[in-house]
Amino acid sequence: MRKVKIDAVLFDQSKGAAVVTLAEEEGERILPIFIGIPEGMTIFRELNRTASPRPLLHDLLQTILQGLQTRLEKVMVDAMSDTTFYARLYLRQQDALIVVDARPSDAVALAIKLQAPIYVADEVLEASGRRSDHAVPAETPRPQRREEASEDDLHSWLENLRPEDFADPQ
Repeated sequence: MRKVKIDAVLFDQSKGAAVVTLAEEEGERILPIFIGIPEGMTIFRELNRTASPRPLLHDLLQTILQGLQTRLEKVMVDAMSDTTFYARLYLRQQDALIVVDARPSDAVALAIKLQAPIYVADEVLEASGRRSDHAVPAETPRPQRREEASEDDLHSWLENLRPEDFADPQ
């Protein structure tokens, strides 16, 4: 499993979709996950610590977990079928570990809210991850580091992705 951080949240109103990209903390791969616009807005709000006028799902879950004296240890994006990703919440209540199935968008929003680490399984990154510089030949020097690349560059790269690019090759 690889620890990741949220690299970007991009919106395409015309397609009614958002993309959250998870980037390896120690590596060059990113994993784009297509989600709905409301889910993308939730993640975007959490990244910017902007409160919603009413509690959202991850706000409710935070309150429930606190009441049950349970902490979120980590989030793991651990499987993919066709173009659908699956995630799990790893919860710790005293000595018990509880693993809960979750949508990646909900899991990521909760991880941000509770400041828990996010991981992606190696096999998911192998099957669906992309090198952040995949469009540039290896011998071509990049003028910018990935952290300095513009949002336009990332948006252009994401516009050329198709859902079938993430299909299981088998």
